[in-house]
Amino acid sequence: MPVNDSANINLSTLDQAAILMMSMGEKEAAEVLKHLGPKDVQRIGTAMTALENVPQEHVEHVMSNFLEEARSITGLGMGSDGYIRNMLVEALGEDKAGSLVDRILLGGNTSGLDTLKWMDARSVADIIRNEHPQIQAIVMAHLDGDQSAEVLTHLPDKVRLDIVMRVASLDAVQPSALQELNTILEKQFSGNAGSQAKAMGGTKVAAEIMNNLETSVEAELMELIKEVDEDMGTTIQDLMFVFDNLKAVDDRGIQALLREVSSEVLILALKGSDEELKEKIFGNMSKRAAELLRDDLEAKGPVKLSEVEGAQKEILIIARRMADAGEIVLGGGGEEML
Repeated sequence: MPVNDSANINLSTLDQAAILMMSMGEKEAAEVLKHLGPKDVQRIGTAMTALENVPQEHVEHVMSNFLEEARSITGLGMGSDGYIRNMLVEALGEDKAGSLVDRILLGGNTSGLDTLKWMDARSVADIIRNEHPQIQAIVMAHLDGDQSAEVLTHLPDKVRLDIVMRVASLDAVQPSALQELNTILEKQFSGNAGSQAKAMGGTKVAAEIMNNLETSVEAELMELIKEVDEDMGTTIQDLMFVFDNLKAVDDRGIQALLREVSSEVLILALKGSDEELKEKIFGNMSKRAAELLRDDLEAKGPVKLSEVEGAQKEILIIARRMADAGEIVLGGGGEEML
């Protein structure tokens, strides 16, 4: 495929990042990873392990997009396991790289609460399972929303409501509580915890956790929250961003979002959306791309509701990440989908 056909190449930003990392020398890639957080390292590393028989035109496409950043390029034919392991050890050190290398060939181990960000959700759930609900809430408020949501699914149904409501009620956490949590984790913060209370939790954090739950779990939990505290439930719901709220995102934001979403995920997500949102998406694509998407939607047979909801969640996660980075502005949430 000639380079000028690159417009037909549909790679997500994550795939492009993985190809770029695999195309760079180990030391150069390690330097890049040093500036990323745990979740980004995990996502890129997982995408790197999935690379197989990358077409040359894809590499050329990525290199053309990142020409100024790519300074030292190697082939993609080396064994990825050894390459990723060496790169992460170079970036993070042997101790930090160890545990996560064993899981997804990525890794890290930091101190205090941040240790948990490098662990899988089931392990975090096991650690906090028998702790006081307030300690559980502090942990959940500290983790990223998607990780907290996954941890919540590994905890008993009867404690989920209590944890989410405690997260929503959190404002600041006293150093003594943080020290108690460090003792539970058998680790100490690097440096002094200080005497100033740490802002943590709140309804916004609770809404982010709820956003990342499976739709059925989210709906059940929201109903329970409103039964206990209707005002809190309404506040959390108002802060949540659901797929239908994409209608409120401006055209420039939609266009930026579409560049980050694969066509397969978009097709699945739109199978469960109304005509207004579909037209919003079509209107922010080229005429040819919109026609192809319409054809693909019509040709797509019946799909499971869980697949549609999963695709919509994936797009919402991307949208919230882009909003946090200041790349797009999300519209208001809170309108219930029928």
